[in-house]
Amino acid sequence: MRDIYTPPSGPPQGVSPSREIYSLMGEENIFKMIEDFYMELEKSSIRNLFPEDMKEASKRSSAFFVGILGGPPLYQQLYGSPQMRARHLKFPIDESARQVWLNCFLHILENSVQKYNFPEKHIAGFKLFLDEFSKWMVNTKS
Repeated sequence: MRDIYTPPSGPPQGVSPSREIYSLMGEENIFKMIEDFYMELEKSSIRNLFPEDMKEASKRSSAFFVGILGGPPLYQQLYGSPQMRARHLKFPIDESARQVWLNCFLHILENSVQKYNFPEKHIAGFKLFLDEFSKWMVNTKS
C-alpha cells in the first residue's frame, strides 16, 4: 500500500477552459484530437499507466473533454460523475509523469488550430486548464 500524496494547492479553482470551444471545434474534432493525444501517450514513458487499447481509452477521455469544452455531458451519461482524481488514484502519478502527460498534450496542441479547428483565442486558457488539472492528478510524491 502506498501513501497517497495530495497537492497542497488543492483542486483547481476558477480555471476552466472556455465552453465556447465545443461549438467552434465540434465533437468530431475533439474526439480526433484526444485520439491523437493518446497515440502520443502510447509512445511515451508513461504508457504503462494506460489500458492496452489506447484508441478505446481515448474515447472515454474524449467524452470528458467534450463536456468541459461546452458540449453535452457525455462522460456523465456514459460513466457517471467524473471524479477524475479519485478515478486516477490507483495509478501512481508523480510530477515526472504529470510532465510527460502535459508535454504530450502540448505537442498535440502545436498544430491544433489547423488540424482540429481549435480556436486559437482559447489555446492559452486551455493550456492553463491542463496545467492546473494535471497538478491535481499527482498522487505520488517524487
